[in-house]
Amino acid sequence: MKKKYSPVTNYRESMKAIGYVPRKRATQNDYDRIGFMSGLEVHQQLDTKEKLFCRCPAGVYQDDDSYDAEVIRHMRPTLSELGEYDGTALMEFKTRKNVVYRIKNETTCTYEVDDTPPFPVNREAIDIAIQISLLKKLNIVGEIHITRKQYLDGSIPTGFQRTAIIGVEGAIQLRNKTVRLIQLSLEEDSCREISDVGHWRVYKTDRLGMPLIETVTYPDMVNPDEVAEACQVIRFLNRSTGKVRTGMGAAREDVNVSCRGGTRVEIKGVAHIKWIPELTHNEAFRQWALLHIREKLLKKIKKPSEWKMHHQELDSRDFSFKSKALKSLKNAGMKLYGVNLPRFHGILSHFTQPGKVFADEISDRLKVIACIEKPNMCSNDSLKPMEGEDVFQKLRKMLGSKADDAVLMFWGPADDIPTALETIDERCRWAFEGVPNETRKSFEDGTTIFERVLPGADRMYPDTDSKPIPLKDEDIHRLGQNLPVTTIEAYHTMKKWGIPEDTYTYILKNNLFPLIKEMVELQKEDPVFVGTLFGHRLKYVEGHYDKATGFEYSRIADMMKALKQRKLDRELIKPMLPVIYEHPKMDLDSALISLNFIEMDAERVVANLEFLKRKFSSIRHTKGKEAEVNWMMGQLRANALGNISLKSLKKTIEKAVSP
Repeated sequence: MKKKYSPVTNYRESMKAIGYVPRKRATQNDYDRIGFMSGLEVHQQLDTKEKLFCRCPAGVYQDDDSYDAEVIRHMRPTLSELGEYDGTALMEFKTRKNVVYRIKNETTCTYEVDDTPPFPVNREAIDIAIQISLLKKLNIVGEIHITRKQYLDGSIPTGFQRTAIIGVEGAIQLRNKTVRLIQLSLEEDSCREISDVGHWRVYKTDRLGMPLIETVTYPDMVNPDEVAEACQVIRFLNRSTGKVRTGMGAAREDVNVSCRGGTRVEIKGVAHIKWIPELTHNEAFRQWALLHIREKLLKKIKKPSEWKMHHQELDSRDFSFKSKALKSLKNAGMKLYGVNLPRFHGILSHFTQPGKVFADEISDRLKVIACIEKPNMCSNDSLKPMEGEDVFQKLRKMLGSKADDAVLMFWGPADDIPTALETIDERCRWAFEGVPNETRKSFEDGTTIFERVLPGADRMYPDTDSKPIPLKDEDIHRLGQNLPVTTIEAYHTMKKWGIPEDTYTYILKNNLFPLIKEMVELQKEDPVFVGTLFGHRLKYVEGHYDKATGFEYSRIADMMKALKQRKLDRELIKPMLPVIYEHPKMDLDSALISLNFIEMDAERVVANLEFLKRKFSSIRHTKGKEAEVNWMMGQLRANALGNISLKSLKKTIEKAVSP
């Protein structure tokens, strides 16, 4: 008896067929098997007062929805000098998007909408970019040339971004390998997207034009953890200068991933480094799955060029729909279409990502290119079909489908139907070729969706409004003086000092190593104590208390210095951390008062030892010297903290307690 077809079973079997392994169980052998390869483009805003090509303030964000004006623009592709259209421009033109820019006078000027030529480039930004380039062992260019890079997603009103290469061919050191760098560029940031629904995409322009550096690596990473580590190192190096912005949106990563036989796919705007391992793992296996789909199709269809899908407009009244979306089509003014995909049986439910199938590749593009919001299609190959088998059997009969065909329904406004049909046909035809060049949007669960076609290689051209900027050797030499230590140097130093490794990320992320080094070398503080004070105690405080305006990490070093001058024990700094964090201007005496601290000499702290010994013998529940010492430590700890080290207190108690 023939086994009944099940989309869920097909999904699981196809996952097994491509050898998919969850990331937590994957080994280097798994990544070598599929030819995992990845590179990075790490973007970081610079901490300058003004934007890059105008004199508007940088770092001033609109916290509310107010704006002073709106500009609406539409994409219209034009032929390049080579007589070609850019693929991204054609795709964006198909969407028929209305791109809206909400402008606030305080943060935007006429330069951003290309009504004013660029001002001379921000020299402060150039100096910071050179310094960071030197830190990454890049070769500084002799002359800066401003170029225009096409930006066709609407995030820049002019349609291009002004950018300049500062350094080329450098390297960063990971724990176990060296990763080569292609270049570091200085460029202007894009707008902040507010919404993207249907044919309307809305941006805020407050971030537009802020100075940004982009560090580009070679595809040297051969597993997901290396990609995340490389990104961390680049971020730590950027932050070590103290001249970059931090916080939400200040740093973003584009991750390029491919597998053997695949192609470069760019995962855009990854917001958190911790997402990178899952994203890169799933993208490499998504491409591996698409290559497997290609093999299956080519075995069944010998001449892909002759393959042709069939579609037909449907009347929703001919079906007994159960889902709310399909029941309301008529009232919503939507058109319903059925599509037959010859020889595609089992393809739509083929695994692509965890919880996703090839049908999602089509649905995602209908959302982005045809601007039909989800849900926008259904098929009986879905993992959770919207309709029962009876609906699809009727659809197959209406379309004249054969046993090895796949069918789907999609719906949308009448004006979007031609684009939708073209999109479905295009994505299915690309299935015969393997992996399409594209950029994808990331999600926290490690999956991605289609965002747009990958821009063409010829997207950069000289900016005729900006003259070249020569760089003098003496200026580069000056900027190269007193560079901060590299991340790998800081890592090895902290390891030599014995600072626990679980503190390193927090310390390097917040650029605390220079302060710790100063406290160890100049204030003669114990490195393990200081490292854990910042990497454990302060990390906890940051997660549980509100930081006051004006708090700086150096305030902790100042307080420790003041404690030492007063001959108070360093342990007192631990309960003081929340006080310093919330009240950074408070002096030592005020901080001590807030802790109800009573200053006393060591003799007074241990004056009642004999009394405590007698009390313990009368109330003890556990016998033995250790129990007695621990109980007495608990009784004296409050008065001891700050007046005598707990280590010294314990020794004194142990001497007083009988063996």
